[in-house]
Amino acid sequence: MTQYQPKPEHKFTFGLWTVGNPGSDPFGSAVRETISAPYIVEKLAELGAWGVNFHDNDLIPADATPEQERQIKKDFRAALDATGLVVPMATTNLFKDPIFRDGAFTSADARVRAYAIQKTMKAMDLGAEFGAETYVFWGGREGTEVDAGSRTLDAMAWFREALNFLAEYNISQGYNYKFALEPKPNEPRGDIFLPTVGAALGFIATLDHPEMVGVNPEFAHDTMAGLSFPHAIAQAIDAGKLFHVDLNDQKMGRFDQDLRFGSENYKSAFYTVKLLEDSGYQGPRHFDAHALRTEDYDGVWEFARGCMRTYLILKDKVEQYNADEEIQAALAEYFVKDEALSGLTARFSPENAQKLKDTSFDLDGIRSKGRGLEKIDQLTAEVLLGVRGK
Repeated sequence: MTQYQPKPEHKFTFGLWTVGNPGSDPFGSAVRETISAPYIVEKLAELGAWGVNFHDNDLIPADATPEQERQIKKDFRAALDATGLVVPMATTNLFKDPIFRDGAFTSADARVRAYAIQKTMKAMDLGAEFGAETYVFWGGREGTEVDAGSRTLDAMAWFREALNFLAEYNISQGYNYKFALEPKPNEPRGDIFLPTVGAALGFIATLDHPEMVGVNPEFAHDTMAGLSFPHAIAQAIDAGKLFHVDLNDQKMGRFDQDLRFGSENYKSAFYTVKLLEDSGYQGPRHFDAHALRTEDYDGVWEFARGCMRTYLILKDKVEQYNADEEIQAALAEYFVKDEALSGLTARFSPENAQKLKDTSFDLDGIRSKGRGLEKIDQLTAEVLLGVRGK
């Protein structure tokens, strides 16, 4: 259906590492050939995407010569200019090189920590060269399998030191990046530092430039740990810290699957889209996922098309939900309003405190009345199952 055709205005993005994933895993080699960044740009533009993101080494191999680097940049720029795709976000690969086997910014080796900062500065230069405005920090190796090194407190201090240094570099270069921390509870480390949105928000408050730093929550990361992704992004939105978002899907309790968005958890995907759309979120909708290992590149482009199409279908369902009179009437009954009491509890004053202490509540009446959530949840399911008319 044409109404589910992606357009640049929807701000859908993919990483070079997502559609370019060759399908290798810890138990098997690649099943797809490596494809070039310009080709990825061209294909994403054909599908209606808005942007493409990259780690430094997704675009420039670690062993590239200066001449090879110049040619890669030239070809990538030409593809962007020809298609109109943008680069909204960039990041650094601080997890693949064996040097980061025990952490990057949080390594117990000062040489590794310094190299990680050096590598990130160069990657920030690269991202800025292509117009990136958000810089994501995923600390995939920032963690432990065992705590024998007893470096946990030191690690927090080193992590803070690195981000403070890079924030000052951001300012000195005039890049105006917004930094976004990407929480994940585990994998590839047994326990990753800053595992949740709440942990990241608490850490951000300790930085020298907390206004510069937000979060980049990922659907799979919360779901694999049995957490609620809609709750995570709601907390980020409430804090004014949702700087970027990674959309995919996941079976709870499994390894990080990075499944096609909306392929597994329909209700969570629906409430994710609802939060993003109803809150007025203006950032990219980034699909940090990859096609199944069963697929060739025809399947990869079906995967990419499916991510965007499902988002638009769910966006349509959100509009239907918001316009459904029966649902809205049930919600109006669920949200019990009392202007007088709300006025007392909105802000403390001695007078309000005393009036509140003197207030009598009909506790038996409140206890006896159900909340009506069964009906609301069923109506939501009927919207998603397509049996309620518009």
